[in-house]
Amino acid sequence: MTTDLALVPDLPATPLPEGIGAWQKPVRTVLGPLVRLMWKLDVQGLDNIPTDGPALICANHISVIDSFFVPAVLPRGITYVGKAEYMDDWKTSTLFPKLGMIPIDRRGGDHAAAALDAARGVLENGGLFGIYPEGTRSRSGFLHKGHTGAARLAIETGAPIIPVGLVGTDEVQPTGAPAPRPFQAASIRFGRPIQVDRYAHRAGDRAVYRELIDEVMYEIRELSGQDYSHTYAGSTETPVAEPVPTAANTSDDVLTLPPQLARPAAVSANEATIERKSSASVLAPRPLVAAGA
Repeated sequence: MTTDLALVPDLPATPLPEGIGAWQKPVRTVLGPLVRLMWKLDVQGLDNIPTDGPALICANHISVIDSFFVPAVLPRGITYVGKAEYMDDWKTSTLFPKLGMIPIDRRGGDHAAAALDAARGVLENGGLFGIYPEGTRSRSGFLHKGHTGAARLAIETGAPIIPVGLVGTDEVQPTGAPAPRPFQAASIRFGRPIQVDRYAHRAGDRAVYRELIDEVMYEIRELSGQDYSHTYAGSTETPVAEPVPTAANTSDDVLTLPPQLARPAAVSANEATIERKSSASVLAPRPLVAAGA
């Protein structure tokens, strides 16, 4: 069902780290109506966004316009991470942080520690934090393997993860296009929150971070309809769609993961399933349907 964006209340903005997002509220006031005027957006699941308190917004990433569309339709302010290379240009180094971007060094490890600490601060102060688990845009059209930073943040702060499926934004602004194409259709689908309480006692375990982010990626796959490739975005390895698991051990209430995303052998059988309203059909490759069709 398409949400009438005009009826979504503008909820109070959550305090952000000093200097980050200082211009977001006035820009969102202008950007929201402009987005609704210029593009036909099918927005689903906004009721899954908590009205207050922390949450991680985890989306697939297929176009540079994604980071403008998602904040434009949200009823609350949001802070994002962005590649540190933006800070090399004097224009974007001023604009992007003021709009809510925390620069992150994509080499990972210690290079990303400061950005993750800032992200943790956003969540601990009750804010929304947006992150693309794939780490960069998918240029192949596949949904790729997720990095574990989002899972680590969620478990350490207790913030739920909201999976988001973006469809058609790559048609609004294809890779390499200097500007978005007006009057195109796209979908933004917010999924049900993934609560992380069951992982709290295993914080610090890298295997648990991988376990959780794999669950998130399959929820995103359900929402976006993309084929999944067990490779990282940007990898030189040619992405190949993963085989679909059989429906033998699935039901409308329990989703059993395929071998690539299965729980470690040491985990109990009860923990080896995701208690989500899903079915085997959501894992099958599905054609992307134009928004509003």
